[in-house]
Amino acid sequence: MATFFFRAVASDGRMRSGSLTGDNEKLIARELRKQGLTPIYVGVAPKGSSLLDLKLPSFGTGKRRDVLFFTQEMSTLLNAGVPLDRALSITGELTERSDFRFLVLDVLRVLKGGRSLADSLATHPEYFSDLYINMVRAGEASGALTTIFERLAEFERTRDDLRNYIISSMIYPALLALVGLGSIFILLNFVVPRFATLFSDTRMKIPLPTQMMLTASEFVRAYWWIGASGLVAVIVIWRVYTRTTAGRLWWDGARLRIPLLGDALRKAETARFARAMATLIANTVPLVQSIGIASATLGNKMIAGAMSGVAQGVKRGEGIAVPVRRAGVFPPLAAHLLTVGEETGRLDQMFSRMADIYENDTRSAIKRFTAVFEPIVILLMGVMLGGLILSMLLAIMSINDVAV
Repeated sequence: MATFFFRAVASDGRMRSGSLTGDNEKLIARELRKQGLTPIYVGVAPKGSSLLDLKLPSFGTGKRRDVLFFTQEMSTLLNAGVPLDRALSITGELTERSDFRFLVLDVLRVLKGGRSLADSLATHPEYFSDLYINMVRAGEASGALTTIFERLAEFERTRDDLRNYIISSMIYPALLALVGLGSIFILLNFVVPRFATLFSDTRMKIPLPTQMMLTASEFVRAYWWIGASGLVAVIVIWRVYTRTTAGRLWWDGARLRIPLLGDALRKAETARFARAMATLIANTVPLVQSIGIASATLGNKMIAGAMSGVAQGVKRGEGIAVPVRRAGVFPPLAAHLLTVGEETGRLDQMFSRMADIYENDTRSAIKRFTAVFEPIVILLMGVMLGGLILSMLLAIMSINDVAV
C-alpha cells in the first residue's frame, strides 16, 4: 500500500486535489471515478511544486497520430451507441500517451461544463484544426455526429497515409546522399593524409589527379570548420527568411518549380485541398466557408493565398470551377472535374474523386522523382569516390615506376 496524490475534475467542473492510499495508480483512478471525479493526475507530487500548482503537461510531437487515434476510437464507440461523454472517457483511458490523455479528459471536463463538443475541442487548437472543429459543429447541428466522425477518421487516415508515403520515399535518397558525403569527408580528412606521407620524403613527380586529391585533403583539414560554419549560417538565414511572409511565399513558389518534385508537391496539395472540401461540403458547410477552412490545411502558402481569389469568385456567383481555373495553382484537370461536378450537382462526390485521383498521381510523381534522383546521387557519389581511389592507384603505380 502506498499514498498517491491526485488531481481530478468534479461534476461541477471544479478541480479537486488530495491523496488516497492504494496498491497502484489504476486502483486510485478507479476509486476516483466511483466518487464521480474525472482523474487528471494520479501519482507522486512533482518535486519543487505543490500539488495545487500542477498543470496540464505541454504537448509535444505525434499530434497527427494522436488525433487520428482519437477520431477512430470516437467513430467506433459512437457507432456502437456509446454516449458521447462515456465515449470520451473510454478514449481517454485507451490513449497510451499521457499528455494526450490529459487533453481528452480536459475536453470531457469542458463538455460536462455545458459547452458543445465542438467548443470543447476548440479549447485545444494546437491539436484540432478549424476543419475538424467545424465538421464536429456541423455534425452536432444536424444530429449526425457518428457519421461526421466516420468521415473525419477517413480524412485523417488518408492524409496521414499520403504524408507517410512521401516521407518514406524520400528517406532512402537522403540517407544515400548523407552517407556518400560522409564517406568522402572521412577519406579526405583521415585516409588521404596518411597516404600523403608516402610522398613526403620523395622528390618524385606526383600525378595531377593525386596532387588535386592531396590539395583537396589539405583544404578540408584546414578549413572544414569554415565550411561547417557557413553551412550553419546559411541554414539559419534560410529558416529565418522563410518564416517571414515574403520568404515563405518565395520558397513555396520555388519548390513548385523544381523539376519532378514540384509536380509531386502540387498534386499533393491538390489532393489535400480536395479531400478537405469533399469532407466539408458533404456535411453542408457553406461553400465559401469550406474554401477558407480547406485552404488553411494547405502547407504551400502560395497556393493557399490563391484560394482567397477563388472564394471571391464564388461570392460573385461564378461557381468554383471558373475561379479555380483562373487561379492556375492546381493541375488543369482539377477545373474540368469541378465543372462536371457543378453540372451534375454532385460537387462533394467530384471533390472526393478528385482527391483519389491526385493522391494516386502524387504517389506516381514521387516514384518518378526517386527513380531519377537515386541514380543521380549514386552516380555523383560513385564518380567522387572513384576519383579518389583512382588518384591513389595512380600514385601507387608512379612509386612502382620509380622503383624499377
